[in-house]
Amino acid sequence: MREFCKKWWARIATTDMLFIAVLTLIASFIGTYLKQFPGFSLLGALIIALLIGMVIQFPIRGAYVRDNGKRRAGVKDAAGLISNKLLRLGIILLGFKLNLQVLFTQGIKCLPIAAVIVALVIVVTYAIARALKVSPMLAILTAGGTGICGAAAVMGLSGSITVSSEEEQEEKDDDEVMAVATVAIMGTVFALIEIALFPALGLTPAQQGVAAGASLHEIAHAVAVGGAFGEEALNMATIMKLSRVLMLVFAAIIIAVWWDRTHSTAKAEGKRKVAFPWFMLGFIAASVLGTYVPFLNAIAPQLVDVAYIVLGMAMAALGINVNFKAIAQKGAKAVLASFIASVLLVAVAVGVAVLFF
Repeated sequence: MREFCKKWWARIATTDMLFIAVLTLIASFIGTYLKQFPGFSLLGALIIALLIGMVIQFPIRGAYVRDNGKRRAGVKDAAGLISNKLLRLGIILLGFKLNLQVLFTQGIKCLPIAAVIVALVIVVTYAIARALKVSPMLAILTAGGTGICGAAAVMGLSGSITVSSEEEQEEKDDDEVMAVATVAIMGTVFALIEIALFPALGLTPAQQGVAAGASLHEIAHAVAVGGAFGEEALNMATIMKLSRVLMLVFAAIIIAVWWDRTHSTAKAEGKRKVAFPWFMLGFIAASVLGTYVPFLNAIAPQLVDVAYIVLGMAMAALGINVNFKAIAQKGAKAVLASFIASVLLVAVAVGVAVLFF
């Protein structure tokens, strides 16, 4: 235990770690501040933090790292550690956003619909992406982000998948950034499309909200579209979207086991080691505590704010380590797969809204 603590202290208590931690915290705060403005609100704080991280990697390399190999390794390790560990902490804290009492009462009709939609979209998006020759990792992360809840889903699914080498981890990080960027672009595009399209379809406010919550990628997208059609649409969009967010827990566990059996090369004493996403149990625990413990229920909004700050730091750290060349080479087909799946998703969401609401 002492050796373990010494090892981690030596890794954490460094100038490089302090430097990257401060930069990612600032990036996260900037993202939180900018999301309140029109335009930026569709992107959301996490995407803004990611973009800031991608931009600041250049001055970091030019002014801080330069030709210092030790510092380069330190920055890479610090950013990797922040993106990995704070990702899990942020997902756990995000559980306080889920009010289970609301979902199991007002949203009881939405839950089975959300389960079917999420399962269908993940399978279809993955199949389309693989047919387009997208790598399995990028395909499943893009599918999860498209089907569940955008950037948070990509990060949650990525955290549930383990790889066996540093090279595979670097590729996984690049795929994570690409998947986040893809669902951010698609979510923004389709939010604008739905604001223009839904009034022409003759949908009621409740149906507009359900269709938005069932089809859009980020919570911010669903809220923006629902809010454009009134309070009733906003409430239904939020409930439907949070029903899909709840599916992240089950999807992460299922995908972790599936990935381990079909793609993992890691072995432990001749047996395959299952990468169970334990942090998802923390997500569920936070949801339960935030719903049924009065003290925590009262401060749940503040805890969710902390979650987004932590996740923003993780996203900025991802941006600092991103490989632009790899993204340019692999990104177009993933975007196409997500676009095709998003078109189908909107059609299904509108059909569900008309049939059941």
